[in-house]
Amino acid sequence: MSRVGKSPITVPTGVSVTITDDVITVSGSKGTLSQFTMPEITVVQQENQIIVTRANNEPKVRAKHGLMRALINNMVVGVTDGFSKQLEINGVGYRVAAQGTNLKFNLGFSHDVIYALPAGITATLDNNLVTISGSSRQQVGQVAAEIRALKKPEPYKGKGIKYVDERIIRKSGKSGKDK
Repeated sequence: MSRVGKSPITVPTGVSVTITDDVITVSGSKGTLSQFTMPEITVVQQENQIIVTRANNEPKVRAKHGLMRALINNMVVGVTDGFSKQLEINGVGYRVAAQGTNLKFNLGFSHDVIYALPAGITATLDNNLVTISGSSRQQVGQVAAEIRALKKPEPYKGKGIKYVDERIIRKSGKSGKDK
């Protein structure tokens, strides 16, 4: 049995779960999320718990068992608490400003980079710290990765956009002593 898949998901008060044949919908205070069910995986709600079971022990089905349980748990956590990621902008002259639902980045290019935030994602700015938050874990991670990809941190001076908990391995520059 999958260690992740066999543990039940507790549904907190204020969260409603609707399970049909092919779609699971979770609604809460932060929004509504839905996920399709995988074949040979059965999802059942018993009182305030969701139980995920599988039809057989084939390796592909066993892998989907834990994945389906993790996806449903992320939906429940997302509609109650939400998810967030923090990005830090390092570099002289590098800055970010909000323009409605867009973020305007000055990253040392000859032009400003405009990033349009998708629906359901919010960004808060504090100096050179950008906090991306939303109810979908996948969408928050994707937006944070796309913003980081605008200017990845470089290893010599550490300039660029990085996650707050990310550690950049620094390289030494040229040194004339090695000859």
